Amino acid sequence: MKQFLLHLDETLKLGRKFIIQDLDENHLFISGDILDILQAKIDDLMDQISFPLAEKNS
Repeated sequence: MKQFLLHLDETLKLGRKFIIQDLDENHLFISGDILDILQAKIDDLMDQISFPLAEKNS
């Protein structure tokens, strides 16, 4: 997930840079006013990589 956020920040996919500081290997300090847009992007990503579960017919 961190790599995805770094990619969004570096490529300006949200319209501007939003990472304030890279804290460590697992944490980023980001601008709070971008959270709604960022959550929507993460939801889109999760929708793209998830599979619908097929119901079993008995």
